Amino acid sequence: MSEHFSLSDCDVIGFDLDHTLCRYHLKETSRLIYESFARYFVEHKNYDKDLLTLTPASWDFCFKGLVVDLEDGNLIKLAEDGTVLRATHGTNELSTEDIFKHYGPKREWKHFDSLNTSYTRSVKYYFYDNYFDLPGALLCARIVDMLHKRGSELCKI
Repeated sequence: MSEHFSLSDCDVIGFDLDHTLCRYHLKETSRLIYESFARYFVEHKNYDKDLLTLTPASWDFCFKGLVVDLEDGNLIKLAEDGTVLRATHGTNELSTEDIFKHYGPKREWKHFDSLNTSYTRSVKYYFYDNYFDLPGALLCARIVDMLHKRGSELCKI
């Protein structure tokens, strides 16, 4: 290894939120990530321009440990045993009655066992497990709202 380290000698720099190389300003970083993805969807995939507009309250939706159930567009927060603690369809909170309707009286999420053993990505769900993922959870929820507004069968409760 050389005596001096220079970032200019690197082709790629990866970041982790352990604050080793720098202190992150999570609010600004999250906004940048969200706006970059939203702009891509609007400009290149013809998604609604509404995705580009965020209110400060929008960020209250984001917290670590959300799972998006790709089969029905619900974002769920699970207990350690897989019990659904709360759920939204897009950004709209589901009532207790709706949670029972989707997950039964025991509020069990059917894919918990595979999530609990592997934490891998799946065609059935996506686990938002770190701070860099949180803007993606918000964007995903807002896209579900957009599809629901359009009347997509995928997003009907």
